[in-house]
Amino acid sequence: MRIFVTGGAGFIGSALIRHLIENSPHEVLNFDKLTYAGTLSAVERVSTSNRYLFVQGDICNAAAVRAAITEFRPEVITHLAAESHVDRSIDGPGAFIQTNMVGTYTMLTEARAYWLGLDESAKAAFRFHHISTDEVYGSLGDTDLFTEETPYDPRSPYSASKAGADHLVSAWGHTYGLPVLITNCSNNYGPYHFPEKLIPLMIVKALAGAPLPVYGKGDQVRDWLYVEDHVRALHVVFEGGTPGRTYNVGGNTEKQNIEVVTTVCAILDELRPRADGKGYAEQISFVTDRPGHDRRYAIDASRIRDELGWTPAETFDSGIRKTVEWYLDNRDWWETIVAEHKADQRRGLGA
Repeated sequence: MRIFVTGGAGFIGSALIRHLIENSPHEVLNFDKLTYAGTLSAVERVSTSNRYLFVQGDICNAAAVRAAITEFRPEVITHLAAESHVDRSIDGPGAFIQTNMVGTYTMLTEARAYWLGLDESAKAAFRFHHISTDEVYGSLGDTDLFTEETPYDPRSPYSASKAGADHLVSAWGHTYGLPVLITNCSNNYGPYHFPEKLIPLMIVKALAGAPLPVYGKGDQVRDWLYVEDHVRALHVVFEGGTPGRTYNVGGNTEKQNIEVVTTVCAILDELRPRADGKGYAEQISFVTDRPGHDRRYAIDASRIRDELGWTPAETFDSGIRKTVEWYLDNRDWWETIVAEHKADQRRGLGA
């Protein structure tokens, strides 16, 4: 099939492209604006494939989207392009509304126009797959799990913009009959993660000898999902998922943020000990919490398991070790990003 990937130079999008080129016969078009968080080095190892094509473009630009779709003639559109950092959404929500909601509207409009021009068999086979987040569901108590029927209750500008995008996709399915799929995933981690997010940020700061900023008491709970497990899930959803369905994707691994940070420190102690013989955990510094910080997220991924046979292959222990090892082996990738984009700078204080 021909797969049109928006945001293919970002963290999850690039992992999906690497997976598809290396593990399927599909052709892939990478449509990406190349914002601060997008880097083509993340797909460099597959960029010479004759099944890979890159087009630089903005999902809010209808003409650019239309031209790329018309030229490539996709059978699947996987829509990952988004502003995704909660802290940045607190400081500048406008970009999140524009990209995540207006951009999704633009993608839906152009996808529908293209879909209407297909013959009946191609129409039936076409899929518009929107990739979203578990944050649209809000904050959980101590024991519940997010299911596909959990009411939406977004708490940050980021999650509100993604919730709005989800609703637009669902509406285009109900109103216009566009064959849509939605997946809502838990916190991803792994190689090529932009170093403003928790796990790569802790690795980068630890190696720099800097304080490791942990928000509040560090007792917020997240379900962690290795990015390569996530993209395998996306693959099975757009190939076998039922149009109109939502599928939650989680790693079955709940951890408090402080547990994640101390685990990273312990692995670094083993693989790259500090010169002074002390442990990296001594660098942990508790800082002012993020405004409106959600207490707990946790995913019930039984639907995608039961209907499509997907389960995560990585445990948190195996995935986090692979991740730390990758950052140790690829300092040239992230050091440039940190220097150019000040990725390790604190944001989201709501000042």
